[in-house]
Amino acid sequence: MIDALPEPVWVALIGMAGGILLGLAARIGRFCTLGAIEDLYYGESPLRLQMWGIAIGVAVIGTFGLSGLGLLDLGDTLYLSRRWNPFESIVGGLIFGYGMALAGNCGYGALARVGGGDLRSLLIVLVMGIFSYITLNGPLAGLRVWLFGVPEPSLELPTLAGAFAQASGVPLNIAGCVLGIAIVGLTLTSKPLRQAKDFIFWGLIVGIAIVSGWAGTSWVSSQGFDGLPVVSHTFSAPLGETMLYLMTSSGDTVSFGVGSVVGVLIGALLGSLYKGHFRWEACDDPRELRRQLLGGALMGTGAVVAAGCSVGQGLSAFSLLAFSAPVTLLCIMAGAALGLRQLILGFQRY
Repeated sequence: MIDALPEPVWVALIGMAGGILLGLAARIGRFCTLGAIEDLYYGESPLRLQMWGIAIGVAVIGTFGLSGLGLLDLGDTLYLSRRWNPFESIVGGLIFGYGMALAGNCGYGALARVGGGDLRSLLIVLVMGIFSYITLNGPLAGLRVWLFGVPEPSLELPTLAGAFAQASGVPLNIAGCVLGIAIVGLTLTSKPLRQAKDFIFWGLIVGIAIVSGWAGTSWVSSQGFDGLPVVSHTFSAPLGETMLYLMTSSGDTVSFGVGSVVGVLIGALLGSLYKGHFRWEACDDPRELRRQLLGGALMGTGAVVAAGCSVGQGLSAFSLLAFSAPVTLLCIMAGAALGLRQLILGFQRY
């Protein structure tokens, strides 16, 4: 079956399928990183943040279920194949979160807004993609390596599931599934969430999208011969990767990241048309544009330092129960809270 298409096309299609689900979740289900943080801090509603609990729990159960069935080698994934550097997670998470507040969206949220006709978010996507590559391989790469060092291979799986398995004596994959069930169970103790069936449904869809990335790319990697990486969704470097592919497609190949980015755009477009929310929007305030461009640059830089954005670390890495995931996600939330606080105080006059 795998011979029916080139392997890069397979992984791009897998990424696109999951991306469409994520795009629909953003536009129809209102699944949004910054929106969840704003609701928690200023709207006094934890519901959208609790959607993340459902998504994370489902992704954890699905990912460790794949591992238990022999369909995924956890050690092949980016987040567990390298030794964790807490300094990277803290600094990168704070930078990303602060930039997210300035921009008004993360990379994933900006893509979803582009699918709804928001041209302001297109600029955020472009700047974030450019700065991710500037930090990854460009002028800032040397500074990044000097500050944080070169990632070293991990000698053991740095996971919360591993720590729990060692303490309890249960197998690793069972420990992961138990923790995933616990996350979902604790999240569902919220009565308002149990009454908000749509939020539960879209959290479930997001979790499935993350698991589909691991399952699909692991299948291609195990069946094919190109040695393609085992990955799931993230929206930092793939934005720059997509831009490069659009400019050099005649001499390059597609990838999971390119398919994922295109998929979110398609899903967001379909979702915005379904909801009747599609409309062209542009920025008419130079100060707002300046703030959004700076936010995009900070997000691209912070995501590369932290080895993932709010989706990459907050969902994909969290589905593996990587040590880096909760630390990075908490730092993203702290950076976003600081940025939002600054913006709100900046609009007040005394």
